[in-house]
Amino acid sequence: MAHFLRALHPELKRKIKAALRIIISTPEAGKVLRDELAGLRSFKVGRTRIIYRITSRTIEIAAVGPRDRIYQETYRLIKK
Repeated sequence: MAHFLRALHPELKRKIKAALRIIISTPEAGKVLRDELAGLRSFKVGRTRIIYRITSRTIEIAAVGPRDRIYQETYRLIKK
């Protein structure tokens, strides 16, 4: 995740870090996903989405990316 963040535009990086702080403080803040992505949540950061899962003791970030393809990519990753 850190490597991914380093490569981003500074403004987007700032927004994603702020969103991650919100997710950590309020894990239920993201939209509950359905169907093939059930069990995951999506948090909106402009046109970017943070896809994550809440487990009993942690928050797992599944993917971060642009809205136009992040859901298909996340589905592909979790089906492996």
